[in-house]
Amino acid sequence: MEAQHSEPTDYGRFVVHVLGRMTRETGGIDQSILRRAIRLASSYLVTDASTSPEQGIVTWYTGFNRLVDVLVVLHNRGDLELETVNEASKACSECWSVAGTWRGLEECREGVREVAGKLKRLLDEPSRRTYKGHKVYAPNS
Repeated sequence: MEAQHSEPTDYGRFVVHVLGRMTRETGGIDQSILRRAIRLASSYLVTDASTSPEQGIVTWYTGFNRLVDVLVVLHNRGDLELETVNEASKACSECWSVAGTWRGLEECREGVREVAGKLKRLLDEPSRRTYKGHKVYAPNS
């Protein structure tokens, strides 16, 4: 019996596909769809790294980074919703936990730190715990 091999997952390719399809179909960014794509970040971290040990971490980081870049654009246009910021914060927290728990993914914490840094720069100063005056999700708070 021949072993079946699954195609490697690729969060970067998935994100590009979702963003492209969304903009073609709606002419813009639908943040509910964006939030669904963000929610998948920790799952893709595991599957990208497991199905493609050589490139998986890169494909995951590329996808997660692109999504947060879209959040930065939405923020700069004044269109970013609090719910989307919260979802990205939760995804960072989940990815941080996964990267620290799964053997071989420890190096992904640096990618999470970079993505979270971009997100944190969008938050209100000086505390960086709110967005437009509303409390943002943070683990244990």
